[in-house]
Amino acid sequence: MGYIKEPAGIDFVVDPTPLTTKDRKKISEVIAYYKATGKKLPLKKSITKRFSVNISKKRALV
Repeated sequence: MGYIKEPAGIDFVVDPTPLTTKDRKKISEVIAYYKATGKKLPLKKSITKRFSVNISKKRALV
């Protein structure tokens, strides 16, 4: 991975996104599941449904 050179007069600042306690618990669950089974945690239907709805809306607009 290479370095990104900053253009004159521009400063790149990378701040971490703060996590909520709900997000931290979910991440901990996913890591614990992976360590116990060696497999990825399957996605819930509500998550996959949300993404498929967003994709179909984009296609309808094109």
